[in-house]
Amino acid sequence: MQISDLPYPDPGVPDARSGPRFLLWLGRNQIGGQLKSLAWGLLHFSSVASLPYGVGYAVQAVVDGSGTRLALAGGLIVLLGIAIALGDTMLHRTAVTNWISAAARVQQLLARKAASLGAALTRRVAAGEVVAVSTGDVEKIGWFVEALSRFAAAALTVVLVCVGLVVYQPALGVVVAVGMPVLALAVLPLLPRATRRADQQREKAGRATELASDTVAGLRVLRGIGGEELFLDRYRRASQEVRKAAVRSARMWSLISAIQVLLPGLLLIVVVWYGVHLAREGRISVGELVTVYSAVMILNYPLRHFEEIAMAYSFSRPSAQRAAKVLALRRVTEPSGELRDATAPTGDLYDPATGLLAPAGQLTAVVCGDPDLAGRLADRLGGHPTSVDTDADTTAGSDGSADGSETPRTAGEPLPSVLLGGVPLDELPLDVARSAVLVQDKDPVLLSGTLAELLDVPSSGSVRPDEALAAAQCTDVLDALAQASLDEDPSNARITERGRSLSGGQRQRLALARSLVTDPEALVLDEPTSAVDSHTEARIAQGVRALRQGRTTVVLTSSPLLLDRADRVVFVQNGTVVAVGEHRELVRTEPRYRAVVTREADAETAGAPRGPRTASEADIEIDIEETA
Repeated sequence: MQISDLPYPDPGVPDARSGPRFLLWLGRNQIGGQLKSLAWGLLHFSSVASLPYGVGYAVQAVVDGSGTRLALAGGLIVLLGIAIALGDTMLHRTAVTNWISAAARVQQLLARKAASLGAALTRRVAAGEVVAVSTGDVEKIGWFVEALSRFAAAALTVVLVCVGLVVYQPALGVVVAVGMPVLALAVLPLLPRATRRADQQREKAGRATELASDTVAGLRVLRGIGGEELFLDRYRRASQEVRKAAVRSARMWSLISAIQVLLPGLLLIVVVWYGVHLAREGRISVGELVTVYSAVMILNYPLRHFEEIAMAYSFSRPSAQRAAKVLALRRVTEPSGELRDATAPTGDLYDPATGLLAPAGQLTAVVCGDPDLAGRLADRLGGHPTSVDTDADTTAGSDGSADGSETPRTAGEPLPSVLLGGVPLDELPLDVARSAVLVQDKDPVLLSGTLAELLDVPSSGSVRPDEALAAAQCTDVLDALAQASLDEDPSNARITERGRSLSGGQRQRLALARSLVTDPEALVLDEPTSAVDSHTEARIAQGVRALRQGRTTVVLTSSPLLLDRADRVVFVQNGTVVAVGEHRELVRTEPRYRAVVTREADAETAGAPRGPRTASEADIEIDIEETA
């Protein structure tokens, strides 16, 4: 695999059972690149390790006064220099290729997982942790993959040199062969402590990243309530904890580096002392002593890679563990084999867990007393399955069952799949489920780019962008974008990251227009008008109803203006449907529904007989009649 071939057509199915297994899986998938890097590494390190022989041969030639042998030694050193340069260049090239290829594979896997889980990802893993995994962790994982082949080449070179010295000069070679394993293994007792400190640093850095991500995401709100200084102080403290942990980790690694310098120096002293003793006795020549001395000096170079691989593994193991944690997340129900080639189904949208039914071709409004339940219900309707929570009343009836009568489900048990036209969405391939049902979250995200790029989404082609913008009441947004565009064409105006240059209502309406353009079989909108005024909300309700005529639309809201435009209203309480009808009928006949929609302060009056209308109810009904 070359860098030019990236991204991978298929990054594969990772072994996410643990961090080490994930690293091993990455290595197996890059076996070709690892072997190339190993071959070039052996050329480089073996050429470096052979230099002492050429130097010793040259010294002995000078001692003997042989010009021929001196010339041969010079030629040998030149060839070794060329081999060193070539091997080093290609080793760097192949090693960096392995690094980038591994990082690209991990990023593709993370992107595929994020696309598979959708909005459910950030509810199962903190958004800051996902950011940390896809940035810093990817780099550390790539570092280990890159260093692995260089370490293997260095280790093989050390073994070959030790064997060669034993054959070349047994007396000194044995000393080197015994001392080298001691040097390589001397730091092993320190590695567990260094690894723990690296893990602590990584954990604290991850928490600081999560805090920074959450702070930036809520900066507008923090400024509104004057809370930015509070969060800034919290981030300062978290940053200082990261700094202290990094210093403690660096101290341990500096100790390991010091040992890697001290012990080879001691071995070199022993070799020189013993070699001089042998030379005085005439058992070795001066050239042989220089050769062994130079070999010990040169071996410090490949030995440094033992420290590097220990550091790379210590830093990459927790990073791989975090990546494996994200990649191990699964949809509760995987697509079955017989439905993998299925087409998008049509028909009624039905949730067996709550009893919610959205008839095909109608606008169904859903009112939930619990906003969190509304968000989870929207996810379920979009094909993102959930499990029973430990708090049973958030996912089931008041007695712990979905219909108020069945046996309570245990925590963690998958809820039954939502059905579209009788077909379980959980069992459909992800692309089919997404094309059939589109969910707009309560807080939709606008990516940076032009308005034309924002509305350039997969769609049926039946709804034009101008129709969607008109239905979402985006006239003032288009005027603002036209003023910001150089050619006064709003479609060419750039929208900043997350639409920060727009107001909350403008962002919400653009997101609604984007959802309307897709024209899915079933559209689920979670509080699509919470950030707009009542008059705009009434026009949006009318526009969405007209544009989605004959298509299945579900709106989770408690706004009377939207509820009055719905074909049917479903009231969900304690995880189950308790009332179905039209808005005005439910306001008169269902006290619990009325309490949610009119925001009655005294919830205890829900069971009391219907009395005179409150002021809020009267205002709501007048507003409805005026906008009808």
